[in-house]
Amino acid sequence: MGFFSKLFSSKKDKPEVKERTALTIQVGDIVTYDLIDYEVVGKITYRDGGYEWLGYQLLEGKNTLWLSAEMDDELELGIYKKIQLPVSTPYPKEMSYENRKYYLEESGKANVVGEGRSANINGSQTHYADYSDSEEEHFLSFETWGTETEASYGYPIEEFELKILAGTI
Repeated sequence: MGFFSKLFSSKKDKPEVKERTALTIQVGDIVTYDLIDYEVVGKITYRDGGYEWLGYQLLEGKNTLWLSAEMDDELELGIYKKIQLPVSTPYPKEMSYENRKYYLEESGKANVVGEGRSANINGSQTHYADYSDSEEEHFLSFETWGTETEASYGYPIEEFELKILAGTI
């Protein structure tokens, strides 16, 4: 096949882009949330026994959010922001943050697979704890990596609040 026949050929060999869902987002995709476009710059897959959930690092300018996605009985999504909240381990059964009381829902150790900016934790293990308020409308999440513990505040969102544009095939 000559140059011109390739150039004007109606036959395209382009691979088809797969539609993304909250459970199939990839590093490099664009996620629109609350009318702001974020680039997915990191992805963490957590595995604790037979249970798996995902965390996506979303970046817009200097603003970073984390999108959490997990399939339990139904798809559960949350938006998280890092906060400064000291905690000691073992994690307490109750916590307070901004005049709200939170209760420990679950904790454990998860093996992680990191991609993109999170590749540096690939193969690591984190000790995590998740808390919610009594209405389950506000969440706290803690992850201990070695000697450092990261705290995040979050809230649930619905799938229709996200628009996902594939940035890769």
